[in-house]
Amino acid sequence: MSPTMAAAATGPDSAAELLLQRLEQVAADGEAGLCSLEAAAALGLEHQVLVGAVKSLQSLGEVIEAEQRTSKKWELTPEGQEIIHKGSHEVRVFNSIPSEGLLQSELMQLPSGKVGFSKAMSNKWIRLDKSSENGPRIFQAVESVQDTVREKLLQVQNGEANCLEEKDKNELKKRKLLVEVTIKTYWVKKGSAFSTTIAKQETDLTPEMIASGSWRDLKFKSYNFEALGIMPESGHLHPLLKVRTQFRQIFLEMGFTEMPTNNFIESSFWNFDALFQPQQHPARDQHDTFFMKDPAEAIDFPMDYLKRVKRVHSQGGYGSQGYKYEWKLEEARKNLLRTHTTAVSARMLYQLAQREKFTPAKYFSIDRVFRNETLDATHLAEFHQIEGVVADYGLTLGDLMGVLKEFFTKLGITQLRFKPAYNPYTEPSMEVFSYHQGLKKWVEVGNSGVFRPEMLLPMGLPDGVSVIAWGLSLERPTMIKYGINNIRELVGHKVNLQMVYDSPLCRLDA
Repeated sequence: MSPTMAAAATGPDSAAELLLQRLEQVAADGEAGLCSLEAAAALGLEHQVLVGAVKSLQSLGEVIEAEQRTSKKWELTPEGQEIIHKGSHEVRVFNSIPSEGLLQSELMQLPSGKVGFSKAMSNKWIRLDKSSENGPRIFQAVESVQDTVREKLLQVQNGEANCLEEKDKNELKKRKLLVEVTIKTYWVKKGSAFSTTIAKQETDLTPEMIASGSWRDLKFKSYNFEALGIMPESGHLHPLLKVRTQFRQIFLEMGFTEMPTNNFIESSFWNFDALFQPQQHPARDQHDTFFMKDPAEAIDFPMDYLKRVKRVHSQGGYGSQGYKYEWKLEEARKNLLRTHTTAVSARMLYQLAQREKFTPAKYFSIDRVFRNETLDATHLAEFHQIEGVVADYGLTLGDLMGVLKEFFTKLGITQLRFKPAYNPYTEPSMEVFSYHQGLKKWVEVGNSGVFRPEMLLPMGLPDGVSVIAWGLSLERPTMIKYGINNIRELVGHKVNLQMVYDSPLCRLDA
């Protein structure tokens, strides 16, 4: 077969027609079938091209019969091919040694030096003289050598691998000169509907075929009604749930304990008063907070602690002059949908203070909070707050900045800036900003600070214990930066990132 014909036969249809013609020819010679590997060599085709033709013909029905067969054969590695052309490493080393010998250091610099030296020494072809003046010197120990390694490889190349003993093949394999490969071939025979020409089978019955009646003379491809279709993608977790899991894992890796956050309803005492937030604060207005009608008020409080909170609000204490107003119990008893998970942190810190001996603690929470916002493109009535709290002796603003850097680095956020801020229950306070690669600007990613003594000391925490804390929203764009940058992976299909950035939950003024 000419090279031109071989090039033309590279397509699956052409290869299939050549295979059918070859099958017709061998059948005329009285042979029952042919091997796909031998047929590929005879037709000048790559074996994989012919295998594709076999599978294509199998889809046409009973044109051919094909039985898959598996065999193993030995092939030369690239290094084995090199030895056939240049000789084995040990022979090359032997031939490179002149009559006056060669310094071992020079021999080792030869391309075949290291391997050849070891093998030639094993064969006792060379000897080493360590008493040489300039260092160890190598001399030939025999007059001539026979390159049996090359001879064995030539046998394999000539298709005579079966003539080699198993130990020889294993030795050559160990030297990475031979490799045993598995070859999958097909034994191809004529089928009941054999033909040397391929008629294209129709896949669709069209209205035109029915109207003209041409469908009667056409051959249609069989449908496999038992074939399973592609399973539709379904059951994906919401991207925010995946990101939430990632945040939780980061906290756990940093040694934090998760706080119980199943209390959506809180009293104003734990939500505001315990945090040293005054009762006339605008956040307590009905325009900002959802207050409960039933039950409207909480009943159970730790009374000693409540009295200390009342005193520090109205009269001051612990080095503070307080807010100097008339603190009312009925205001503290009002039930509401919690506006932040810091209410949970206050409960946990109070429980920590009641222990007989103080032990440092690290807490975190991720859960829903509620704000009485007017719903629009940038505001929702609920969102998820992430909060971290660390309590220990002598914690400073530097410790807070260090923990924040570690926390955000684990998120993949490394460019951070800190800006002084005001919070009723932290002093000093900081807003945290990060450069957002997607939006190309610095955006706020959270709030943080050191809890005030007016909040901690009434709880009963020892003097000298500091508590650093930070909070952020799961939905804010920079907080789901990791999720946004991997949003395609999270949801399992293509997503327009600009649509994500412009969505209500990701607007910067949210």
